[in-house]
Amino acid sequence: MKAVEAAEEKDMLEKLLPRNEHTLDRVARIALGVTLLALAFVGPQTPWGFLGIVPLATGLLGSCPVYTIFGIGTCPVKKA
Repeated sequence: MKAVEAAEEKDMLEKLLPRNEHTLDRVARIALGVTLLALAFVGPQTPWGFLGIVPLATGLLGSCPVYTIFGIGTCPVKKA
């Protein structure tokens, strides 16, 4: 019973957050996110730097909601 529930949860998570970012895309997003967050603490110290949370989160998760909506993906296609 628990194995079935775990499989259903995995399927649901894969539908909500499909891996659709290539490794280079993820690295670029993480670097951009860290750089923007740094602006909130050093340099001009503007609250706009907190926008870096978005690319940082999508880079760490490997899933971009905008890519999912438009059916885009930079991740290599998995061979069946």
